[in-house]
Amino acid sequence: MIKDEINICLLKYLNNSATGADLDILNNWIQKPSNEILFKEYIETHFAITMSMNKADSSEIRRKLLKEIRKEKNLFYRIKPKSILKYAAVGFFFLGMGYIFQIIIGESELENIPLPTEEAITLELENGNIKIISEDGSTKIVDVDGQVVGKQKGQQLVYSNDVGVSKESYNTLTVPYGKRFDLNLSDGTKVHLNAGSSLRYPVKFLPGKIRQVFLKGEAYFDVAENKKNPFIVNAYELNVQVVGTEFNVVAYPENVNTDVILIEGSVGLYESNEQFDIEKNTMLKPGFKASFDKEHKTINTGKVNTTLYTSWIDGTIFFRNEPFDNIIKSLERQYNTTIINNNKTLGNETFNASIEVERESLEEVLNYFNKVYAIEYQVVNNKVIIN
Repeated sequence: MIKDEINICLLKYLNNSATGADLDILNNWIQKPSNEILFKEYIETHFAITMSMNKADSSEIRRKLLKEIRKEKNLFYRIKPKSILKYAAVGFFFLGMGYIFQIIIGESELENIPLPTEEAITLELENGNIKIISEDGSTKIVDVDGQVVGKQKGQQLVYSNDVGVSKESYNTLTVPYGKRFDLNLSDGTKVHLNAGSSLRYPVKFLPGKIRQVFLKGEAYFDVAENKKNPFIVNAYELNVQVVGTEFNVVAYPENVNTDVILIEGSVGLYESNEQFDIEKNTMLKPGFKASFDKEHKTINTGKVNTTLYTSWIDGTIFFRNEPFDNIIKSLERQYNTTIINNNKTLGNETFNASIEVERESLEEVLNYFNKVYAIEYQVVNNKVIIN
């Protein structure tokens, strides 16, 4: 049973007439677990009453209500206690008004999330020919002389080290927005390419030569050890040199920094127009991240939770105190869509979120930001517009 004082505060809050004192009373009351349950029941009851007043179909109400409650169970525990009241108001407005609109008029335009444009993974050969890579396909990879240098195995390309290649030639694998793909280089190095990334690499690493690849975007490297031939990742103006190790490189052209996150082993960082010098270059230790400022040509390092930066390999991306503009760009890459932010005050605000890209649709992600952070959006001409 909700006390009269609390009931009045709830009604005033949901009608946007609550004072600061009313909000303080609610905020203290809702911290108790039993009151949290009452709070949920209160929202559900008022939702049902609102719906029935609009003479909507009862079975449809029940179906949509249960669907929303199931979502709520996951979202409710992902937000801080101080955010509960904001979530309550937004959630109630969404339930009480959004679903009424949908049932009476039809499906809301706000849920008309744009479908991603299908783009193909491509492989550019040394001679400039472009080959389409089907994610579930099986194809042979040939060099300019028609020699088989590798093959596709499902969602990865595997190059062979047993082919007779005497001159260095390069392939470029490009992964569009909305997709990921794996690559096994001829020396046994494993590369995971994230959405919106490309890697240029030798068809075969020749004996006695430095193993060098060129990255645009983001990739996770598990480098095969070879002390005689160092492995170098060129990420625009930054070189990352290793012998054998695991690390992640984020080098999207629009990013202010190029980031290197070291999982194990050791890497050295230096500008691409310089020579490697272990005494002068920045050497990174496992569990640390290095950020190369492209404008000022400086490198800063710090200890991090590496899982937050590498979980994308398994389909989960984490945002921790991340500027909203960065989150938008990441969502565009992962879901292959266009998001326009007209609310400029949001750009530099920071947010926390965890998104399972392979299990959560763009609609669910946008609804999450709408409910938890009260960020409004609509769909216009197949683009997401944030107001």
